[in-house]
Amino acid sequence: MKESKKSKRERINKIIPILEEHYPDAKCFLNHLNAYELLVSTRLSAQTTDNRVNMVTPALFARYPSVQDMAVAKLEDVEEYIKTVGIYKTKAKDIIAFSRIIVDEYDGNVPDTMEELTKLPGVGRKTASVVLGNAFGKPAIAVDTHFGRIMRRMGFTPHTDPEKVEMEMIDLVPPEVQVVFCHQIISHGRAVCKARKTECTDCFLQEHCLKILEKGK
Repeated sequence: MKESKKSKRERINKIIPILEEHYPDAKCFLNHLNAYELLVSTRLSAQTTDNRVNMVTPALFARYPSVQDMAVAKLEDVEEYIKTVGIYKTKAKDIIAFSRIIVDEYDGNVPDTMEELTKLPGVGRKTASVVLGNAFGKPAIAVDTHFGRIMRRMGFTPHTDPEKVEMEMIDLVPPEVQVVFCHQIISHGRAVCKARKTECTDCFLQEHCLKILEKGK
């Protein structure tokens, strides 16, 4: 039987305080000091772990501490700093290119709207949502692999397309908690609701998870 949007919202509202209890310090896993650093780090994180990104960005940002510095960087030099992350050549081109655009068109300030961010080279909705939510404090749902997988498992969305997941969850999760909700779900995906082996019997969200409830029928 198809669950109503109202019922889904009720389930969301029930798990929000539970997530807060278990993951009170959940935050962005990418180390950053400002919107520029977060934008670069998030672009680097595609097909690469956050831990790997956090290993290369200290030296990268020491060499290019501002968007103005990155805008005039040499491609081969940036590649050398990030060569241990996946598809580093494409990422190096993107971060230099969008830094030039930010300097030329936005007076050196990272734009703070979805429309403007997603016009930048290599910046999709997920990257834009991370920046909007964590650098600018705006409501945003950033759909990574953990988030999408868990939302499907829990029965909040049937979609595999990240943008469809994003749109559905924006409609279900209260705006004021959207950013931290994403971080908490990602933390849960790493600690309990793992991709290869879920620990359903030990999951504190099991009474609100359709996957577990349907198994018990």
